[in-house]
Amino acid sequence: MKMLINSPQTVVADALRGLASAHPELDVDVDARLVVRRDARQGGRVGLVSGGGSGHEPLHAGFVGHGMLSAACPGEVFTSPVPDQMVRAAKAVDSGQGVLFVVKNYTGDVLNFDMAAELAEEEGIRVERVLVNDDVAVTDSTYTAGRRGTGATLFVEKIAGAAAEQGMPLEQVAAVARRVNEASGSFGVALSACSTPAKGSPTFDLPDGELELGIGIHGEPGRERRPMMTAGEIAEVAVGSVLDDMANAAPVDGPVLALVNGMGATPLLELYGFHAEVARVLEARGVPVARALVGNYVTSLDMAGCSVTLCRADEDMLRLWDAPVQTAALRWGR
Repeated sequence: MKMLINSPQTVVADALRGLASAHPELDVDVDARLVVRRDARQGGRVGLVSGGGSGHEPLHAGFVGHGMLSAACPGEVFTSPVPDQMVRAAKAVDSGQGVLFVVKNYTGDVLNFDMAAELAEEEGIRVERVLVNDDVAVTDSTYTAGRRGTGATLFVEKIAGAAAEQGMPLEQVAAVARRVNEASGSFGVALSACSTPAKGSPTFDLPDGELELGIGIHGEPGRERRPMMTAGEIAEVAVGSVLDDMANAAPVDGPVLALVNGMGATPLLELYGFHAEVARVLEARGVPVARALVGNYVTSLDMAGCSVTLCRADEDMLRLWDAPVQTAALRWGR
């Protein structure tokens, strides 16, 4: 596989050096693997820290900035960051109001963030943790006990980030984040496998003419493989799976936030066409779309495919979603 890199060993460090050069408003520590909002301690706000393996860009470092994350801890490709990174991040952003850890449900992330929270609390930093586990496709998959954390991470980080920006206390910011996660569901589809820099070849075998439904963001197995389908057929499966799962709590008949997320190698031409099909399926099922976002936000290196994330959106969530945000990858209202 051809890759635009110097070497597999330096790919994360090189990307962080590029991020620092392109976005001088961020403090990027390449050696410590830390990206921090430069004004993180100003204003006496709650700090938001997230992180995970690299390879899912712009998640998480691309979401550091006004109205979203205070800091991000990038690990090596598809590898959890370590507790020392998370403790450094907590110290860098704590203004005395406490820190919220946003954690995707992968075993390494959960264990390391839990350990980091204990260490930070020993140093006098109040910490709350929110687990994102929105994937409705499978339970107890590779790297995960329970549901995987995927596209709803963006919703949690944006809405909780706005709550922190507006001065809400730690307990309230954490409660908002949990409410968003509980109101969300995601379903992913792979058209091709991804290739990690270290391996240099596809991480799993997906024959020509087939797709995998319910895939994870590391190439974890999904529900089933089928012959290639049209965008409309895929939307029926993906949206139907999310809505049916969400209906276990209550019928989905109110407005939703809708994310059509590319997995890294699918062009916007296809993603917008797929969004049209997602909107069609939602309309047919009587579910209005309050806000929509289309693009590559929670990716899997060079995987072709997409995911759909829906979130039941009440007025408070919509207000916080619409609040100004200015990060490398997401910005409006400023």
